[in-house]
Amino acid sequence: MEMTLSDIFLSEVLGTATLILLGVGVVANTLLPKTKGHGTGWLLINWGWGFGVFAGVLVAYKSGAHLNPAVTVGIAASGAENYVDGIPVNVSSTMIYFAGQLVGAMIGALLAWATYKKHYDEDCDPSLKLGTFATAPEIRNPLWNTITEIIGTFVLVFVILSIGPAGEMAGLQKVDLGWLGALGVGLLVVSIGISLGGPTGYAINPARDLGPRIVHQLLPIPGKRDSDWGYSWVPIVGPMIGGTIAGLVGPIVF
Repeated sequence: MEMTLSDIFLSEVLGTATLILLGVGVVANTLLPKTKGHGTGWLLINWGWGFGVFAGVLVAYKSGAHLNPAVTVGIAASGAENYVDGIPVNVSSTMIYFAGQLVGAMIGALLAWATYKKHYDEDCDPSLKLGTFATAPEIRNPLWNTITEIIGTFVLVFVILSIGPAGEMAGLQKVDLGWLGALGVGLLVVSIGISLGGPTGYAINPARDLGPRIVHQLLPIPGKRDSDWGYSWVPIVGPMIGGTIAGLVGPIVF
């Protein structure tokens, strides 16, 4: 049975919501006061996001589990003719992917907030509360922060494409790994976080940062700060450039 655009939208919403619920949740568990995981640190956050990606990919397998506008753009830039059977690569289908990813990210962030609501109500550094939703650089330099996001996203999309559309176009044999394929993507995200995530918190996904940032802006969180919209373009522009470059390079290399 071929997928429809409404099927794509729902699949991406559910998969991205799963990813963001678990991702924002692990950061909240680590940063917010009086949680069981308070202070457990960066490695727990990396693993939490990796397992969140794993779960999200499993949920959204029918739509190809992009869960990330940078992945969608990378596939389009690679020259692939279809996203999944029956869904050609064009402006309309790309916008449907983007919309599903953003809506799912907002839903996931809202559910994570509801889970930790009483902890968000506690006195806490407002920047830590924002940090559970959105990324921020340790050393703020927009140019170099953007470069960091470009590199991290390039690695993500380049590796994904190597076993996906670009690899197939190059004649590489496709191996159906089932749920192990989803696990591989999750472990890739853990690796990127451990190795490349230190400068900016590795958004590597515009929807992952923008959706929760919007939710932070809208929610009545006691003692919260502004949502740092001055930085918000970096985790959008950087990943979109990185994904596009990966899509262009992939078919040449593979």
